[in-house]
Amino acid sequence: GVPVPRRLSGTVRLTPSAVFGDVHALEASGRHRWWPVAPCSSVEVELERPRLHWAGHGYHDSNWGDEPLERGFSGWHWSRSWLPDGSTAVLYDTAPRGQRPTNLALRFDPAGHCVPIDAPPRQALPPTVWRVPRLARSDADSPPLLRETLEDAPFYARSLLTTRLAGAAAQTFHESLS
Repeated sequence: GVPVPRRLSGTVRLTPSAVFGDVHALEASGRHRWWPVAPCSSVEVELERPRLHWAGHGYHDSNWGDEPLERGFSGWHWSRSWLPDGSTAVLYDTAPRGQRPTNLALRFDPAGHCVPIDAPPRQALPPTVWRVPRLARSDADSPPLLRETLEDAPFYARSLLTTRLAGAAAQTFHESLS
């Protein structure tokens, strides 16, 4: 545990509504890949130590590459938004080294369908204590609202946002990597 080191004990259950098989390249050379395994899931956390319980919307993915991240990218901005209809939108903006920036914008529904979506415009979020630049996507007439910064490190920030995507309010987890 953090900030006081201690053992955690309990169970985390992720129940996917569907498992997706497509793997996506994160840059043109295909050296870095992303697999959205179960983007529409429910999760239940039952801890005995400390005694905590939580249940809600969940997500599971996997990233891997043929080289270290810092060799392949100067940074990226990623977000996962839970939408009121139960679908999940994932927006991935990467800045590969020596290549053109890339963007993935996908919507996953609980029935197992994935469709490309139009990515809304990028908008700046307040900088972190470590000055990590953060950009998030949200409808043009609705800037993203920073609800909480969950992690702020010299090269990485994870935050909870409120955004609007295609006119729908969204709860959004966001990360920036520099």
